[in-house]
Amino acid sequence: MDLPEILNRLQLSGETKAPSPSLLPGPPVATVLSQIQELLQAGKSSKPKEDILQDVMRLFETADSLWLFSSCCHSEGSDLGKVYVGFTGELVQYAALPCCETDSGELCESWYSSVPGKACTVAGVLLRLVRRLGAANVVLPCGSTAAPVRSLVRKLLPPVFVFSAAHMQGLPWTDAQSELAARELLAASVQTAGCETLTELLCGKTSGDDEGILGPVLELLKPEMKKETWKLNQATKHVFSWTLIQVSRPWLCSYLDWVFPPSLLISDDYRTENKVLGVHCLHHIVLNVPAAALRQFNRAQVLYHALFNHLYTPEAHLIQAVLPCLLDLLSVLEKPPQKAGDPRKATRYDEVLSLVLTHMEMEHKIPLRRVYARNIPPFIDRLGIVIVRHLKRLERVIVGYLEVYDGPEEVARLYTLQALENTIQHAWPRMASRLDVLVKSLLRLIYDVCTDCSPTPQAVREDLLQRAAHCLILLHRCCDHKLQAVLAGIHSTCPDTRVLECIEKIQQDVRRQEANVEWSN
Repeated sequence: MDLPEILNRLQLSGETKAPSPSLLPGPPVATVLSQIQELLQAGKSSKPKEDILQDVMRLFETADSLWLFSSCCHSEGSDLGKVYVGFTGELVQYAALPCCETDSGELCESWYSSVPGKACTVAGVLLRLVRRLGAANVVLPCGSTAAPVRSLVRKLLPPVFVFSAAHMQGLPWTDAQSELAARELLAASVQTAGCETLTELLCGKTSGDDEGILGPVLELLKPEMKKETWKLNQATKHVFSWTLIQVSRPWLCSYLDWVFPPSLLISDDYRTENKVLGVHCLHHIVLNVPAAALRQFNRAQVLYHALFNHLYTPEAHLIQAVLPCLLDLLSVLEKPPQKAGDPRKATRYDEVLSLVLTHMEMEHKIPLRRVYARNIPPFIDRLGIVIVRHLKRLERVIVGYLEVYDGPEEVARLYTLQALENTIQHAWPRMASRLDVLVKSLLRLIYDVCTDCSPTPQAVREDLLQRAAHCLILLHRCCDHKLQAVLAGIHSTCPDTRVLECIEKIQQDVRRQEANVEWSN
């Protein structure tokens, strides 16, 4: 199908609004694109928009590259760039999500039913345009190189990237076909830009003066990420967060003022899913921005207060996002506790751990208990010997958590045993006074694991028994070998053979280690 036939199918006139800059037949491409854009805007054509876009797809497939891009070499090249950018914006708008007018920022999923099909069509048109741009590395009629085409590529790729990011993440307004089309479009964009990876497309090459498109992308998102507008389009926050995650050190620091306020805004929302999304963005910023930049303008302190307030929320998946972020942020705000100048002075580490232990001690919901137990061992390792400040409450938490069965995977108990191991290793001089309580709790755990009839897999049972045995051996080492005397009376009081076999293995390990110590001496 040649150009006149396609223009006839589009019901476009062959009249030109300006003389053609080349000897190519037909109206200038800027005129054609402007007329198509008008048809899409006002619906002036009797043809459905879907059919118009199918014809536009054929236009980009078959039209001559010189006709499509030769105007870039002339004085009106900048105008052509504006026309292409406006045309691309109109395409993206065709597949845009319905506007959310409510404060919740939610729409019924039925409102999204038409979006995947439109996204597939738009992705098809943009894919052919991007590929033609990539293939247009030819000497243009004016004798110049393809530099004007590269300039046009740089103008078009930011909106194309935003469109792709909005339709490739498995969200309610996508399906398998639209996600595949968006991913294919993004891969073609990377190739057309002459990049090898998505990070290189966004951030530019490490060697050379070529800048990436991250700045223009954030500039496009900026009006939509304000306090009054960020909930109007459900895709915006996901595009922003996904884009942010693609950028790491050292590039992210240069855009800190662009990404920090929106991330804080999302995390401060009243909806839990938005809080979690915002905290993930903030955590990525903490990990990929130098500490000095975070401390500048009191950013780290503001972030600390925002995260600390989230600890009062009884939502397991939010707490799971907040605690690792807080732990990494504390290394920005505080010196390592065990190396602090005044060991008696409490720090933010103590403030966070004290609140977490308070919540753990009173918590009865199994999902939250698992989250707390999973995140306590890293805090103990970070505090080191300073964990002795919290031993009394930590002991109560460990004993309480070891008593409760929390499901076949026994997540809370396993992480609690790991927390106990870490505590013994760091605060071993203080374990002697707690030997009786901890040994009794560990033996009760061993008895429960050996005698219960729950559907716990055998591998999980073995892991529990091995960790409990290791804790007993650690206690034996740091408590002047008093464990043998405590275990000696079990054989006469416990009738269960499986428990006795487990205790016998522990005693054999203890005797073997004592023999090794005597031999080494």
